[in-house]
Amino acid sequence: MFDHNYPLADSVSERLSIAIRHIEFARKYSRSLLVDLEDDDWFWSPESFTTHIAWQVGHLAMSQYGLTLFQQRGRDLAVDRELMSTRFRKLFMRGTQPVADPDTYPDPAEILATLDRVHGQMRKEIVNFDDDSLDEPLGPPHAAFATRYGALLFAGDHEMIHSGQIGMLRRLMGKQPLR
Repeated sequence: MFDHNYPLADSVSERLSIAIRHIEFARKYSRSLLVDLEDDDWFWSPESFTTHIAWQVGHLAMSQYGLTLFQQRGRDLAVDRELMSTRFRKLFMRGTQPVADPDTYPDPAEILATLDRVHGQMRKEIVNFDDDSLDEPLGPPHAAFATRYGALLFAGDHEMIHSGQIGMLRRLMGKQPLR
């Protein structure tokens, strides 16, 4: 299911390799849930609860940025401005709630493009992370992790949580399960 051929730098530690493979597994799985969706499917919500695939995927882009880039190196304005707009960040950051109105959001192609840009940048940068710095504490600590390494591991876990929600939305709209 994941890319065994993902190029790793020779100097990547075993635990960084584990984090990379964990993130790659989660991303390949979540992307598989999106392949057969029409644009309207992205904004479908069950009657009793407002959530949709557009918000789930935008949130995945934002959270991967936060966990694998921002928590690791801080803000790099020159790079980060190219990854996503301030508006995108505000729509999908931690603590936001999905809104039923599709006009609130970028179109599915832009959400996917942002997801892919963030993931591509993570792939470029993660192989250069210093293993010794992965144990540095983050402040304030998150409920799920306290260190930079914990943030990397949580990136894959968090993506799988939202992939489960995407899978449930697919089933509720009548699509066949993929697995």
